[in-house]
This record gives sequence, C-alpha cells and structure tokens, in this order.
Amino acid sequence: MADPGATATAGPRPEPWLSSWGDRAEQRRWPLARDVVVVGRSPDADVVVEGDPLVSRVHARLELVGGRWTLVDDGLSRNGTWVGGQRVRGRVTLHDRDAVRVGATVLVFCACEQDDGPPTLAGEPLLPAAQLTPAQLGVVRALCRPYGSGEGVPATNAQIAAELCLSVDAVKTHLREIAHRLGLEHLPQNEKRLRTAQTALRLGLAPAS
Repeated sequence: MADPGATATAGPRPEPWLSSWGDRAEQRRWPLARDVVVVGRSPDADVVVEGDPLVSRVHARLELVGGRWTLVDDGLSRNGTWVGGQRVRGRVTLHDRDAVRVGATVLVFCACEQDDGPPTLAGEPLLPAAQLTPAQLGVVRALCRPYGSGEGVPATNAQIAAELCLSVDAVKTHLREIAHRLGLEHLPQNEKRLRTAQTALRLGLAPAS
C-alpha cells in the first residue's frame, strides 16, 4: 500500500541541448552530455556547425560550472560569439532558450532544469538579408507589408499564402525559420508574429511602406 504522505516524483528531465533550424526547416539537436562541449566548424567539434564560413574551426565552448551552463569565447573565434545581441568576451551564464549566434548561425540553448527567468532577448541584428533564402525574404516582406504601411498588424498566414501562391503550411514553415534566425522562437505565437515583423523592418529585411 502506497504511503499517503509520499510525494510523487517526476520522471528525469531531459539533458540540456543546443538546437538549430536548417535551410529546409529541419531541426538539429546536440545533447550536452559532457561538462565541456566545443562548438565549431571542425569535424572534431562536439557541435559541428556546417556550411557557415564565418564560424571558426574551434569557435567557442560550453562549460558546466557549479551546476550552471556557461559559454566561453576567449578569443578563439575570428568573428565572435553573441548571446542575446551582446558579444561574449570571456564567459557568460546561459539561461533556458537563450539564442547563441556563432557566425551567421543561431543556436538555441535549452535547459529545462535551469528555469530561472526569461531568456536574454536579442538586441542586435542576428543576420543580414543574404542569410535568408529568396522564399523566406518573400514571406517576411509579405508579412510586413500591411504593418509597415500603417495598418498596425502583420499579414495573416492566409494572406501571405494568397499573395505568394504558397500553401499555408509552407508559410508557417518559413515563418518558423525566420523567427528562429531572428532569435524570437521562444515567444508566444501572437507576440512572435508581431516581433518578427517589427524586427524585420528594423533590420531592413522588408520595406517600411
């Protein structure tokens, strides 16, 4: 007979991981299964960032210190590492859903056990227009068109699909990738849509009117 005073324990939480979205909206995950994890373009890195010439062979590393995950860039990378729009100079503590940019690639740090407040929001441009595919640029411009022209709200998925002759599912896939590349994927859906339009306009990814 179960002890009525016993407290049920939850199952084990997943290991922390890094994730990224590819050009075809496929997600990759790298579990952080050791205390030191190397990020870079080298095939010997723990997190291999392929296809991004701005990433150094050994770019940065994640280290578990006192039960907290930290990110270290002590000058190994040529183009720097950015967390929430701030360049890392030395060591910073990571929080669940922080966006980490290496080169033109955005990695998202996920650690359920580190539920310690809101993630660090991006405050600097994460990518130039050249890092979006032509299809993604078309979608983000259609998204911004009514908002930038003074209507005050971004276009709906159905409106974008009709304008670009795409399926609604294709529009959703493109918007998910765009939000990820802008470091906004952690936001609630309605807020994410508005912030995507605002950020795209601010970065010049879409015309203001």
